[in-house]
Amino acid sequence: MQRLEDLSGDALKGALEALLMVSSESVSATDLAAALEVDPGDAAAALAELAAEYLDSNRGFQLREVAGGWRLFSHPAYHEQVERFVLSWDTRKLSQAALETLSVIAYHQPVTREGIRAIRGVNSDGVIASLREKGLVREVGREADRGQAILYGTTRLFLEHFGLRSLRELPPLEDFAPDEESKRFIRERLSGTSFSSTLEDAAEELDEERTLVENSYDDLDDEGDYDELERIMDDVEGSFDD
Repeated sequence: MQRLEDLSGDALKGALEALLMVSSESVSATDLAAALEVDPGDAAAALAELAAEYLDSNRGFQLREVAGGWRLFSHPAYHEQVERFVLSWDTRKLSQAALETLSVIAYHQPVTREGIRAIRGVNSDGVIASLREKGLVREVGREADRGQAILYGTTRLFLEHFGLRSLRELPPLEDFAPDEESKRFIRERLSGTSFSSTLEDAAEELDEERTLVENSYDDLDDEGDYDELERIMDDVEGSFDD
């Protein structure tokens, strides 16, 4: 067998393939070079050549640089076949709620549980715990105010699973919105202004309704009118409570 320090050309490529085959996550060119005791520049060049060779020969797998390292992936052209095969034994696939929560965290991180709930409209504690168990979400710190709430963000494993080099490669979220109104809603939700502005607008509308109703007291002539006015005010306030 060829000595490691003498690895070059096809021998180096073969050694890199062997290491990548047994790696469960992306590995940097520097780490691969250290494992093979070769120059990092030579390892990086060989990895780039391998990626190009796989692409040119239309193999069923590809070598891609993601999350700061290199990893083998199945070819996108065979996505449907791979999906059917994997789903036949994968019991840890993400539910719709998990996908929604993961999307909120990915696009709005760092974000608190309350921030996630404000966007999704439902409690997501159980889903967050499941995503953490799967290694897709982690605690990244605590909020400076509001009781030191835990902040959540995505992990390196998230980047690897979705084939991303970094979060900058996330597709624009607005691309998935069906119309302009939905895009505006998404922008407001992610900016954190929608929830507070909605409450402020509701309070202003309630104040306006109260003012109009109270001013109408001057025009009332009998007790029956007062009773009717009280009923209207109760209805107005009840509508905002809902």
